[in-house]
Amino acid sequence: MLASGPVATGVEMRAAVNAQPEWLAGVAERVGELRFPSARVAFTGCGTSFHAAQTGGPAMQALEAVLATPDADVLVVVSHEGTTTLSLEAARAFGGPVWAVTAVRESPLAEVAAEVVLAAPELEKSWCHTASYTCAVAALAALNSEDVSGLADDVGVALAAGGPDASDHERFVIAGAGRDWPTAQEAALKLREGAFVAAEAHHTEQILHGHLAAIDESVRAFVLLGEGRAAERARDVARALEELGVDTTVLPSLHPAVDIVPFQLLTLALADRRGVDPDRIRRDDERWARARAAYE
Repeated sequence: MLASGPVATGVEMRAAVNAQPEWLAGVAERVGELRFPSARVAFTGCGTSFHAAQTGGPAMQALEAVLATPDADVLVVVSHEGTTTLSLEAARAFGGPVWAVTAVRESPLAEVAAEVVLAAPELEKSWCHTASYTCAVAALAALNSEDVSGLADDVGVALAAGGPDASDHERFVIAGAGRDWPTAQEAALKLREGAFVAAEAHHTEQILHGHLAAIDESVRAFVLLGEGRAAERARDVARALEELGVDTTVLPSLHPAVDIVPFQLLTLALADRRGVDPDRIRRDDERWARARAAYE
C-alpha cells in the first residue's frame, strides 16, 4: 500500500543527485592521462552500470558476455562497487585485459583488472544510483578522449532547471535512439526502482512498429530528441503519441550525463508524491527483501 499525500523521501538519493556537479568536476583528474588503447574495446555491466557501459562503445549485458566471450581485445567492466556477480563472471571469463570503471580501488573486480579507473570519489549511499551513473558516463567519455570539463556545469544547469512535474500516471514511456538509447533505459530504471511505477524504454524506431497498440492516454511519455535522422523520427513518435491523447514531452539531448538529470528529478518528485522512499529500492519491504535474497 502506497502512502497518500506528499512525504519527504529519498534523502540519500537527493543528496547524491545534488552532489553530481561536484563529483563530475573531479572526473578528469581521477581519470588522468589514461585513455583507451587503439584496440577493439568492448563494454559490459549490469543494471545502471550496463546503461553507463553502453555510452562508452559496443556493449553487451554481463550475462551475454558470460555466455559468449566478447570479440574484443580489451573488456571494460563498469561496476560501482566491483562486486556484481555476473560482471565478475564476465571479467574472469574474458581472455584479455580487463579495465574496471568503479568507485573503489580494492574489490573482487579490481583483483582481476589490469586497470582500475575511479569514476566516482566514493560509494553512493542510495541504492537508486544517480551520481555514480553520471560519473561512470563521464569517465568513459574521458577515456574515449572526450573533453568532459563542461559536464559539471551542464549538470548544474539541468538541476537548476528542475524536472518534469510529477503526476498520478502509473505508466511511463521513454523513447530514444542512438546516443539517447542508454538514457531512455536508465530513465525507465530510475522510475521503476525509485518510484515503483511501470516504466518502459522504447527505441525510437521500434515504438513505431506495433508498440503503439498498447499505448493510450493513460500513459505519460517522454521522447528524447537526438539529432539528424533520429530527431526526425523522434518528432514522428511525438506526433503519433499526441494523436493517441498521450501527455508527451520532447526533451532535447545534450550529453548522456546531462540528459538523465530530468528523470532523476522526476523520480524524486514522484516518490515524494506517492510517499515512497527510493533509497532502498523497495527492499525495506519484506516481500522485496525476500525476492532479492532469492538470487546472488
